[in-house]
Formats: sequence, C-alpha cells, structure tokens
Amino acid sequence: MKTMYFLFCACLLVVSCQPKPDNSSKEAFEKNSKTVLANLEAWQNESLDYSQYAEDFVMKETGFGAPKDSLSLQEMKESDKALWKNYDFKMLTNPPVLLPGVNADTKEPDGSVRHYSEWEVTLPATDSTEAKSGVIKLYESFDFNEEGKIVYQQIYGDFTGLMMHLHSNDAMEDDMMEE
Repeated sequence: MKTMYFLFCACLLVVSCQPKPDNSSKEAFEKNSKTVLANLEAWQNESLDYSQYAEDFVMKETGFGAPKDSLSLQEMKESDKALWKNYDFKMLTNPPVLLPGVNADTKEPDGSVRHYSEWEVTLPATDSTEAKSGVIKLYESFDFNEEGKIVYQQIYGDFTGLMMHLHSNDAMEDDMMEE
C-alpha cells in the first residue's frame, strides 16, 4: 500500500510540475475571428468600422498591373467608398469558415485569421442597362497587432475576370460564344 501511495504522490508531482500549455495564439485567434466576422458583415452592409484597423495598417495590392504594391488605411477607405457606390456585395458563404494563420518566419500560429468565401457582386441597373451579377471566390487574410487591431490585410480572387463579366456587353458575349 505504501508503494501505491508513493507512486500516486510521484505521479501528482510529475503532473503538477508540467508547464501549462500556451494557449495565447488560440485565444488571440478566437478574439480576432470575432473581429473578422464583424468586419465582413459590416463590409457587405457598407458600414465598416474602421476603428478595427491600426493607424499603420497596410493592405496588400494583389490586382494585376496595380500601380503600387499596397494601400494605406486612407486609400482603402476611399477604395471602399468607390466600390460601394458602384456595386452591391453579398457574401454567399455565411458564415465563412475561419482558419488560423501562422507567422511566415516561425510557421507557428500567431492569432491571424484566414478565410475562403464566395461573394455575389452586382452592378445595379441603370436607365439603359439591366443589373448584372457575378460570383467571385476569395481568399483573404487578416493580421493583428497586440491591441487586436488589423495591421495587414490581403485578398486574392479573379477581380479582373469579375469586372470583365460585369462590364461586358451582351453582343460581345454572344460573339465570343459563337467562336
């Protein structure tokens, strides 16, 4: 019995001396995921809360032939305003599946958030044209600072193909189908 008691105490000692697991990146991911979901919802509703972004925010410019490699927060605000003025956006993947990101150097989870989603983008009708919609599949990532503010964002999708579809005329499409 003394041997059993000794083994039990030894096991308790070994277990109690184990370092507690570091859950900080998981906790940061969960917190940042809430920010991303709110961000996506607000973006499609044209009511984005830019206080979610850090002052030194950078958005990677991923479009073909972009005149520069990134946008500042002010430039992103102007771009968002122009997009909302000309198009309507609806996220079809609701809710999107959020994935934890990793630090590019260490390959360790860092609280960043990634997602894949599908969006319906509509060019509204005018007096002379009907409304036209297209669906684009996107990959997007958000990196955060210690305060939980978005510091880096990038979006990948075939925006050129989407714009060509939305702004092509039907006669051109008919000619292409015949060839």
